[in-house]
Amino acid sequence: MAILKVIEVLANSDKGWEDATAKAVAQASKSVKNIRSVYLNEQSATVNDGKIDDYRVNVKITFEVK
Repeated sequence: MAILKVIEVLANSDKGWEDATAKAVAQASKSVKNIRSVYLNEQSATVNDGKIDDYRVNVKITFEVK
């Protein structure tokens, strides 16, 4: 049986929600090993002059504890 842990990570990108999610995983993987999955919990964006200028995500990252 595997022991799994879940952490919550916030990230942002000026390109899109997918890029923000990838950045969250990349940053978490610098200090967390054995990442198994990522769950996109929440999406939001900021708007400037009628255009989206920042995409934000709140993700849950699951990893195995060894």
